[in-house]
Amino acid sequence: MNTVITSRESILNVSRELVRTQGWKALNIRAVAGESGVSVGTIYNYFNTKSDLTAATVESIWHDIFHYPQSPNSFDSFIACIQWVFDCMEKGNHKYPGFFTLHSISFLGEEKSNGKHLMLQSWDHIKNGFSIALANDKNIRPNAFDECFTEEQFIDIIFSLVISALLQQKYDCSGISEMICRLIY
Repeated sequence: MNTVITSRESILNVSRELVRTQGWKALNIRAVAGESGVSVGTIYNYFNTKSDLTAATVESIWHDIFHYPQSPNSFDSFIACIQWVFDCMEKGNHKYPGFFTLHSISFLGEEKSNGKHLMLQSWDHIKNGFSIALANDKNIRPNAFDECFTEEQFIDIIFSLVISALLQQKYDCSGISEMICRLIY
């Protein structure tokens, strides 16, 4: 076997491709090593267990799907940010079929904790992007938020609706967009 030195990122690229083309069952240390052209030991230099590889692959896929194009500052409105997220969800579902509904069942035992932690980090990244886009939207009416209805509560509600749409594979954000317009503009 070729023992060419590789990188963590190249291993994750191969892992993402395996998940994309063959599904979660294809993701294992041996398969990744074979597809990477390296020894199994090389994979273990970067990932101690299959669980670590799986969790890192999940995080990598979330990042691939929802990496902000340049910066959340680039959105001219909160609605534009929401539209971008829904577009990402639809593209992500096509690129990684079943990822949104199936990846959570791949975590068992200890893996569940690590995988959930990485998924929550990705979700926090998305919510942080929402916060930045909301803060930069100059068209929000001044009294849209107060101590009874905060920006953080608003973002949590919108994020919950986004996750619901994600799990239902519904990529039309017109209803959420209309609700946002009625609430904050």
